[in-house]
Amino acid sequence: MKEIIVYGSGCKTCQNAKDLIRQVAQDLGVDVDVKEVTDTAEILAAGVMSTPGIAINGQIVHVGSIPERATIEGWLKG
Repeated sequence: MKEIIVYGSGCKTCQNAKDLIRQVAQDLGVDVDVKEVTDTAEILAAGVMSTPGIAINGQIVHVGSIPERATIEGWLKG
């Protein structure tokens, strides 16, 4: 199972990123644990300066926008 954290304020863009990750995981049949971190101090401590920030298994893989579906597929297949 991959642990995915979406760092953000809870805005619509962050919610859309989280929803897309869950949808892609479901479509691929991949088990994921998607969490959301909205605490500003935690976001900054993770090194995320632009939201949404996305970490997979503790590694920041994307910041500042909703990732493309193909990008998410690559993360989940890898």
